[in-house]
Amino acid sequence: MSYWFKVMKGLADVKYPQQIAHLRENYGFSQAHANALVMYSRGSTTTKKYETPAEYYKTLDTKQAKTVKAIFKAITAKYPDLELVIAWNQPMLKDATKYVFGISVATNHILMAPWSKDVLEKFAPKFAKMEELDVKKKTIGVPNDWKVDTKLLQDMVKARLAEAK
Repeated sequence: MSYWFKVMKGLADVKYPQQIAHLRENYGFSQAHANALVMYSRGSTTTKKYETPAEYYKTLDTKQAKTVKAIFKAITAKYPDLELVIAWNQPMLKDATKYVFGISVATNHILMAPWSKDVLEKFAPKFAKMEELDVKKKTIGVPNDWKVDTKLLQDMVKARLAEAK
């Protein structure tokens, strides 16, 4: 960490967005990790916004909250041992050791993350048939009022759990 503290010391007079951009462009940081280092270097001891998923849901509009809850309900109906937690200020399902599935919400869509490039590739043919999905490198975007595809979600989680063993 001392190395990163030196890097941040050299960026002390730079504005927040430029610090984030510097870490991402020059060191390959993700947005979340860059934000954590920048916030810590600026004196924040925590960037945690929500203690529970219920607190998180209160920040969403009604449609989004309903869809996000339905997504997690569809998964936990088949996998009740998965724990719903807040990580990186987002709701995530995890087993004892690994994250299995996560959600992030933007204004116009919901992003689902199965935490696996292989899972995304395995289901790519199915995704291609579903025009409401917006598949990216690590996430799947769905509309805020997405009609939850329970089988698809459960199958993706099954694949993620199998590879996580």
